[in-house]
Amino acid sequence: MVEAVLIDLFSLPATLHDDIQGVLRNTLETIEKCSSTPAPFVYVMCCQMPESERKGEQESLFPALRDFQSMKEGLEVVCAQTTAAVLYTIKQILDEKDLSIIKVILPSLRKELMKVYIDHLFTAVYQFEFEDLKVASDCNNLQTIGPESEEQTVPTQDVALIRSEIQMHLESLPSLKGELTILKSSLIPDDIFLHGFTTRTGGISYIPTLSSCNLFSSSKRRDPQAVVKENLRRLANAAGFNPENFHRVKTDHANAVCVMGKTEPDSYDGIVTNQKGVTIAAPGADCIPLLFADPVRKVCGAAHSGWKGTLLGVSTATVNAMVSEYGCNVKDILVVLGPSVGPCCYKLPRESAEEFHRIDPKCVRQFDSAAPYIDIRRATRYISHGCIQSFN
Repeated sequence: MVEAVLIDLFSLPATLHDDIQGVLRNTLETIEKCSSTPAPFVYVMCCQMPESERKGEQESLFPALRDFQSMKEGLEVVCAQTTAAVLYTIKQILDEKDLSIIKVILPSLRKELMKVYIDHLFTAVYQFEFEDLKVASDCNNLQTIGPESEEQTVPTQDVALIRSEIQMHLESLPSLKGELTILKSSLIPDDIFLHGFTTRTGGISYIPTLSSCNLFSSSKRRDPQAVVKENLRRLANAAGFNPENFHRVKTDHANAVCVMGKTEPDSYDGIVTNQKGVTIAAPGADCIPLLFADPVRKVCGAAHSGWKGTLLGVSTATVNAMVSEYGCNVKDILVVLGPSVGPCCYKLPRESAEEFHRIDPKCVRQFDSAAPYIDIRRATRYISHGCIQSFN
């Protein structure tokens, strides 16, 4: 069932501007007649040119749309100078209402262009269907606005322009939750290694569970790659690295380690390198992001350590890779644990807690309960220390 309808009035023929309310009224009547369950939310997309560029025809469009909006419950008119700006504003509204099944009604010549915008601003979480904008209200006698067109590939230069338009809009957005913050450790020498841990501030991701400096995109989430790329650009500017040379682990919650310059595994939770000018990273939240630095050999590493990775020894595997691949001495390797969940707030089933209890009884609180509290930070420190001792 369609949850929301988008009516695209960008590039609407000038001859229809004077009767814009009639166009919308006919379109809404068609939706109601042809749908057994009309969508409760309707969003009208229109272009709002700067004052200096407006023409008489365009000036008359906005009052008519505002008047129509006041007469139709559930309808909202969204105007901006670019399609990217309007569509992203509507996306924020859809996300706030948790809507995913969308019908887009638009002039036929705009369909393929609209698909490019949607591919860049939305993910597979959303389902879109397209319908030509009509002027008749009879379902059996619909008249398309504009010439009928078969599906065509959008020219490469047009795709590039759309990407640029989206990028410019995202770059113009204010940072959320404050300025971008990078936490550093005094253990790692700044003159050798540029390093740090991000927080949730300074990005543009507005999804509550991801905001704001989300650096990971997934087809199963609402935060698109374009937004993640903008977050990374802002982080790179603040931290001083090249975002084109950014490499993040392909998390599998296991203990595989990627050695940069060698064949990349399909998935891995640790990464090590001695290459200059590259940036490596591992995600964290509940899980622990780990940084490894050998200032003698000038080798660094990053790892993602959740409870599974902790038990599987991802920290040990990362140290082993630094030793075997680059000849590091474990006595020279500095290991820093980033922000993560604390023992006050992290529970696991009893059978999993038993494995942490075997590492160190102090890693488990309320051991006799069905879901004990786990201190994965303590377990990681214990395992990492044990790894170093085993090499001595």
